[in-house]
Amino acid sequence: MLSSVIHFFYPDIRHEDIKKTSLLGLTFFFIIGAYWLLRLLKDLFFYNSLAFPTSLGWDADAGRLALPFAKMISPWIVLGVVIIYSKLVDMFEKHILFYIITTFYSICFSIVTGILFIQASYGDAVLGKDLLMYTGYAAYWLTESMGSVLVAFFWSFTVSSTPSEQAKRTFPLIVALGQIGSVGGSSLLFLPISTWMKFLVAIALLIGVFMAVRHTVSVIPMEHQAADRDTKKSRPSMFSGLVLLVTKPYLMGILVVSTFYEIAGTIVDYQMKSQVKLAGIDFEWFQGILGTSVNVLSFIVALLGTSALMKQFGIRVCLLIYPASFAVMLTGLYVYYSSGLSTPLALAWAAFAVMLVVKAASYAVNNPIKEMMYIPTSKDVKFKVKGIIDMLGGRSAKATGATIAGKLNVAGDTAASMHNLFFLGSLIGLGIIGVWILAALFVGNKNNQLVKSGHIIE
Repeated sequence: MLSSVIHFFYPDIRHEDIKKTSLLGLTFFFIIGAYWLLRLLKDLFFYNSLAFPTSLGWDADAGRLALPFAKMISPWIVLGVVIIYSKLVDMFEKHILFYIITTFYSICFSIVTGILFIQASYGDAVLGKDLLMYTGYAAYWLTESMGSVLVAFFWSFTVSSTPSEQAKRTFPLIVALGQIGSVGGSSLLFLPISTWMKFLVAIALLIGVFMAVRHTVSVIPMEHQAADRDTKKSRPSMFSGLVLLVTKPYLMGILVVSTFYEIAGTIVDYQMKSQVKLAGIDFEWFQGILGTSVNVLSFIVALLGTSALMKQFGIRVCLLIYPASFAVMLTGLYVYYSSGLSTPLALAWAAFAVMLVVKAASYAVNNPIKEMMYIPTSKDVKFKVKGIIDMLGGRSAKATGATIAGKLNVAGDTAASMHNLFFLGSLIGLGIIGVWILAALFVGNKNNQLVKSGHIIE
């Protein structure tokens, strides 16, 4: 039954691929489900005043104004995580590192859950102003680092055990299964239960990652856990990945393709959430609508469009689909704002439409394509360089976007802040996308040469 369904949507997948791909997809399902639930919950600390309650003397807008700072500090948190991660990659087998990562974050989020339980049961004053503020920042940085570490490591694990041709057949299915998890995680925001209970669900999903990896390692033969070629084992070094990154133009190109969209995306995200606040829309409800809509559309595209796009246009063209769609949507948002016909409510939903399209294109098209860029590379690139790009690079890009958005705010003048965000923010975003398109052209051509020649970047 399962094989028939998979072959209906993905006719190129071979029978011998199904077990391995399904288990990897299940692991990704749990990872993305947990991440999307936590990703949407973390903003509640800032926009729903969980961390900055007015009952303890905070201004009603304190959380929104504090968010750019949280994003700016995030890369430094992730930098520490990357240094530790780079060392652990040399010390442990891949599946053991999965166990370490999921256990660490399960414990940390259990502490956050306990604090939220006390807040919901006994009130803000019992915990105090400082503890709630620090809990909000901690939950934000834990979620950001977990999303960077766990998602990046999953793809490193998957790429290192998947030959090129098998990747083309199976990665779209893995992404589709992950999108089912993201839809489920996002929709949990609609449940009429306390926030701390939703954190408990996220912890359960992290435990699911642990169990899925354990089962995958036990049932998939070792000969089916290898990529195109084995690469020599490197000497342990925390900085070898950084050296590779700055000395290989191909890897620098992947850095741009994998991270620059976060700069423009963070600006649009801040535009959208600022309008939601001004329009008086229920923030938790809006977050649930955004997360569910993005992931339903991503799932549909991953199910019906990703494989077809790869087959019809090839990897090089597919790398350009995401930046091109982003540029079109961002231009449309800028034109709509400039028309003078918009209201905070209308702008919130217009920015929602931009985020819906570009996020769906990112998750369903750009993500599986950019992961394939790592196949003609060594183990150090797959784990260390990829870790730096996805963890530190991604968070640094978000911090850059948050810094730009924060600088465009005008203290005490909301109208001027919104004008700067939509006028200057959109122009800056379009300039960033132009650089991104140039990098995508270079990386796509270089990847095609590497695959044809059989060479690897090491």
